[in-house]
Amino acid sequence: MSVWLRRGLHTFNAAIALASVILLVCAATAGSAQGTAAVNAAAGGNWAALLGAAIAVAGSAIGAGIAVAYTGAAALAAMSERPELFGRAIVIVGLAEGIAIYGLVIGIILIGRA
Repeated sequence: MSVWLRRGLHTFNAAIALASVILLVCAATAGSAQGTAAVNAAAGGNWAALLGAAIAVAGSAIGAGIAVAYTGAAALAAMSERPELFGRAIVIVGLAEGIAIYGLVIGIILIGRA
């Protein structure tokens, strides 16, 4: 991958991240004062559970992405030499994607306790 393409992708990713943060701040500050006070009162003592849910989902999604990248590349390389390995390769990639599902389940459990 050329240097200018890599820099362009990094710039694009940074712009998307900045836009996401701006939208998050706008969404958090929008609404009436009563609605904001009600949300703050409801989540006042449960911020740790919500933070834990966010970390569980984000960490598992990043881990699953890395796992699928490596196992998917290896599966395609194996299938290019021996096409009969398709079923086994799909199972391995599916197991890697299961990591994200586990994180999502933990996040749902933590949000249910919040």
